[in-house]
Amino acid sequence: MQKHFLCGYEDLNEGDSKGFSLGDKSAGMNNVFAVKKDGEVYAYKNVCPHRGINLEWQPDQFLDSEKALIQCASHGALFEIRTGECIAGPCAGDALTPVPVEYAQDGLYVLLAD
Repeated sequence: MQKHFLCGYEDLNEGDSKGFSLGDKSAGMNNVFAVKKDGEVYAYKNVCPHRGINLEWQPDQFLDSEKALIQCASHGALFEIRTGECIAGPCAGDALTPVPVEYAQDGLYVLLAD
């Protein structure tokens, strides 16, 4: 597992989402996004399980209008923030791939497979 700095605590506000490109471009980018809900940070690979594409059309726009669920901008599938489980749409029953989050003094890190 490789540890990647994601952001400082102040860079991700409650109820917001943010996308990140991590890793060496020559080795392939690792696109992830994070959501802060109820003081916890949840991170997932930025890949729709139905289409294999990024979830957002606009930078950092991963949530529905109520900021209650993660939404795929391509076909509207809805995912639980805490579990990544798809609860509506063509990939119902599938789930986003979670990425472990580590809290440190200087901010948030994610752990990605080598």
